[in-house]
Amino acid sequence: MIKRLLNFIKKPTSKNIVINTIGNYLNVVFIAFFAFLLVRIMQPSEYGILSVLLGISYVLANVLDFGTTASIYSYLPVMIEKKHKNIYIFLKTIFSYQTGFSAIVITLLLIFFPYLDKIFFKTDAPSWELYITTFSVLFFVWQNYAINALNAAKQFFKANLYLNLSNIIKTVIIICLIPFKAVNVGTIIFTFGILGPLVFFLLLFFEKKHIFLKIIKAPVVKSEFRLGYTLTFFIASQFFNLAMRMDLFLLSYFLSRSPEIGYYGLSQKIILTVMASIGSITQVLSPNFSNIKTREEVKHQFKIGFYYLIIPTGLFFLLFLTPDWIFIFFFTKKFAPTAAITKSLSLAFLIYPILNLPLLYLLYTVKKPIHILTSNLIVFLTVVIGCYFSIPKNGVFGPPYILALSFLLGGIVLIIGSILEYRKIPVTTF
Repeated sequence: MIKRLLNFIKKPTSKNIVINTIGNYLNVVFIAFFAFLLVRIMQPSEYGILSVLLGISYVLANVLDFGTTASIYSYLPVMIEKKHKNIYIFLKTIFSYQTGFSAIVITLLLIFFPYLDKIFFKTDAPSWELYITTFSVLFFVWQNYAINALNAAKQFFKANLYLNLSNIIKTVIIICLIPFKAVNVGTIIFTFGILGPLVFFLLLFFEKKHIFLKIIKAPVVKSEFRLGYTLTFFIASQFFNLAMRMDLFLLSYFLSRSPEIGYYGLSQKIILTVMASIGSITQVLSPNFSNIKTREEVKHQFKIGFYYLIIPTGLFFLLFLTPDWIFIFFFTKKFAPTAAITKSLSLAFLIYPILNLPLLYLLYTVKKPIHILTSNLIVFLTVVIGCYFSIPKNGVFGPPYILALSFLLGGIVLIIGSILEYRKIPVTTF
């Protein structure tokens, strides 16, 4: 048993997952520390506004991914392995299209954000905080693009190193703001959303200056932006990203400026922090799924993936078992209701990690993101409709039940789609 475990750990996939997981969890530690620090400085209502605005920024950054993540992970590793001459053209094209489309959306948001806040989000945040939130979106988009490119090139250590060095800088800045009583929604968003990504890019530039210059000189070739595949996955992923935030947004709508939004926002941040471990695993598993050719390989990769993804499932269960006093110790009695909300959410997310297996198979093996689109649309509609009716009746304890139902329904679609596509794969190759 011990020998098998050691052999499992020594595998290249395991090593990359360990590196990526440690890096991601170090990032998680910083996120937890930021929450630990901010809840002691800000009032629950103010922290609720920060949660909503940062949530908007994170969601839009994912929305403006435009599905390029799938293209980068699908094509860049092969191009690097074969030393393809179009590597820098590919990177320049993806970056240019993503930035161009993002600029259009951000411009529209600059115009309409105050109006949207007035009728929907109802944070009553001053315009300058809304505008900082808007500009931070583009910086998050660029940072995500760079991290995806580094991970696709199997530069997991450097991606996590630069990200966590930027976290150290953000920590220093926040601590320096405390004596001046300058910690507020606007300064935190500016620190997280603009200064943080800038530090990341400066570190990356000093290390990869020659690559930056080659990308700048490379032409933009439209054919490198694979629209059909990219667009379908883009739409699919955005339905899911929005679904994971709509519970908080609808709480903000129904419980405007209530401290319960702050409690739920903190609980959601804890859950999303655990979800980061899932990403650290799937980022490493993705290239393996793209090379599958036979049914035996499908079974093998599903088995390996299950061993890794059962870890975050266990983390969600441990979160459910966590005593209330630990939540109070980290987040103070002021945020005591966070404990019960977090436990409810952790149960709702128990099956989510394993559902990533059929998702990876459909996206990278058979390249049929239409099944993922169908699944995520069901998840989105279930969350929106369910929360709309459950929040007025059950408050902050309504969304966890709805999220659990959405994962169940979406998972059924993914499993059925995987079975249908599995039957089309040959038993063996010759």
